[in-house]
Amino acid sequence: MFSSLARLRAIAFTFLLLSFTYARDESLFTSSVTYCNPPETLLVQQFDVAYIAKNQSVSFNIIAASVEANVNVSANLLLNVYGMKPVNLTIDLCNILGGALCPLPQYNFNGSDSLTVPDEFTSHIPGIAFKIPDLEAFAQLTLTEVGTGDIKACVQATLSNGWSTHQRAVEWSVGVVALIAFLLALWQSQSPNALGPYRLLDLMGLYQIIAASALWNLNYPSVYRSFALNFAWALTLFSSPTSQVQQAINNMRALTGGSLANSTSSSAVGFVNRKLSPFNSNAVVGGSSPMSSDTFGGFPNLASLVAIPSQLPGSSQLAVTSEVQTVTEASSNVLQAGLPIYVNSINIATANAFMTVFICTLVLLAIFGFLVGLGYAVLYVMNRRQVGNEDLRIKLRYSFPSYVKAWSLRLGMIMFSPILIFVFYQWTLKDSWLSTLFAVATFIGVLFVVGYPVFSVVRVVRRSGREALYTDTATIGSSAPLYWQYRTERYYFFAALLTATFLRALFISAARDSGLVQLILTLIVEVAIVAALLVLRPHKTRGADVFSTYLAIIRVVCTGLMFAFVEKFEVQAIPRVAIGIVIAVIFSVTILVVIFNLVLHSGLGSFWKREPSSSRPASRQESADTMLEKGNRSLVHTQSDTASLYGRAANPTPDRHLILDPSINKPYSPTTPTEYSSSPDQDSSVSTSFGTVLPRRWSFTPLQTPTDSSAHDHLSPSHTNTVLSTTPEEGESPAQLHR
Repeated sequence: MFSSLARLRAIAFTFLLLSFTYARDESLFTSSVTYCNPPETLLVQQFDVAYIAKNQSVSFNIIAASVEANVNVSANLLLNVYGMKPVNLTIDLCNILGGALCPLPQYNFNGSDSLTVPDEFTSHIPGIAFKIPDLEAFAQLTLTEVGTGDIKACVQATLSNGWSTHQRAVEWSVGVVALIAFLLALWQSQSPNALGPYRLLDLMGLYQIIAASALWNLNYPSVYRSFALNFAWALTLFSSPTSQVQQAINNMRALTGGSLANSTSSSAVGFVNRKLSPFNSNAVVGGSSPMSSDTFGGFPNLASLVAIPSQLPGSSQLAVTSEVQTVTEASSNVLQAGLPIYVNSINIATANAFMTVFICTLVLLAIFGFLVGLGYAVLYVMNRRQVGNEDLRIKLRYSFPSYVKAWSLRLGMIMFSPILIFVFYQWTLKDSWLSTLFAVATFIGVLFVVGYPVFSVVRVVRRSGREALYTDTATIGSSAPLYWQYRTERYYFFAALLTATFLRALFISAARDSGLVQLILTLIVEVAIVAALLVLRPHKTRGADVFSTYLAIIRVVCTGLMFAFVEKFEVQAIPRVAIGIVIAVIFSVTILVVIFNLVLHSGLGSFWKREPSSSRPASRQESADTMLEKGNRSLVHTQSDTASLYGRAANPTPDRHLILDPSINKPYSPTTPTEYSSSPDQDSSVSTSFGTVLPRRWSFTPLQTPTDSSAHDHLSPSHTNTVLSTTPEEGESPAQLHR
């Protein structure tokens, strides 16, 4: 059985926790515990508490000590939920329990307990507290010395209901989608016209935009920050509470002049600036008008409560804290808005963020290098052992280097944004000289990987014109991912997108002290991209222009909505949460749209497409006519696509009325035999158009087909590449036909 003081402290916290009860999840528990003032009287080493709605009980595990003698205190109990304070009570401990707690006795206590909560405190609880993800609520206990008003102890415990938009399943789902997109891009990237590689860049770009949108100096609601954490891996931020990599980075920084806080396995929630979510409080230490013991008299007599020691139900949900930290407005360990809170939420210290990206990039490069080396080894074995067709070996030997260059550029474009973001931010920290040196080297490296192909494109355009970008084999092989999806006249549009990526990364670091400035500058960039897409229409197809414009408009809308998160605008917590949920839904729908577009252009549809069948079987002659007509139309389309690809207008080709030799088209006379002739004069009079749909009498049929040499002899010199195969119709002799 615990003493009265131990029971009071437990009840004080649990009373605040149980003020939200009765809902679907049926539990509330502490997610972090910190001192909100340097402790003098009450020392807390561990405090885990959970409210179980099923039996209206509170279970707790507490390790604490009272260390100062002859202290008379009053206790203030405060509950803050989305900036509101439904509970704010002050209790004079000298007026309860017959003065047993006045002054506070000195002793240590350690144990667990389970208490039943009266209905009068659970009947007025809104059920949404157990349903909304990332609950923003905290409980605070403040002990103030009677007479002097000095704060002897202040402890804050953030509350959670177990629901969050940051889910491991979501991380894996979006990661698997990216992996599938990567495999499809590998499959299709042999042709520069394939859309798979460009959709991979669009998908990764969207993931990175979502993650980077939580790095500004804004008061994000917890629900949106947690949503954005699902895409931290897209910025190459991989970590875990027990990561050995983070410990290695901590040691490296300590040996190279690092002085900022290290990474920790504990939750970052307790270190968040108290003005921000989930605290939403301008006052770190709460105070209120004292209430008499009668006000608190509704709570049952503390002495009559029966403590039932037990194993904590739902103990897996409880937050175990080995060391309670002190976090105040003046503390150096307090986390400010933006990138510090974001990276610390996944157990990465602010000063470790760049080195984490650097190490993950090295791992990615090692994997890429291994795959490239494996490819060259396979080619070597094929050539050495004469494996496969010789033409195939020659083709692979000459095309594989270009393939590697193209994917090196794509990899550089994917890593361009995260590397710039954290390189620029590392330069503002002035922490470890070795980290800064690595940042400089990484910056130069990514600029070379992306910048050299840009330089090659500019050089080719200046020497040979923009049309050469689509004909020069070397340029296509190394730089096509930059410009190939754009029209010849708009080949330069890739420069606008790279510039926008550079500026977004720069604004995160250069204007990190003002979220409003970051938003305004970023919004200008996004609006400029939308205007450029609408005016220039750079893509080769209208569908691609619509798709890119849609993504750009989504970025503008979501950036504009985030003005509600600017601290100086003082938007209340509940509207901010609603806007955060709206932005998360918009981005989620956009991801689905990108995935649908990716599937649409993946080439998988060819596996289930079937030609429409006719109600009656076609005759042999009709089948031959249809085959030749489709073939000729495909030639026309190929010619048109090729012409548009290189910036030329396609020559119009008539669908009928061939200009042929009159001697061939004159009526047939069965009484006048005609002998075969292949004079040059006669052949030269034949005129035709490449890709024209032939009349029925010239249809191709497998029954009677002249030899290739015969057909070649009957073509004019200017059309030696076009072979017309003819079949006489009924009543017409082959000799008359060949005339």
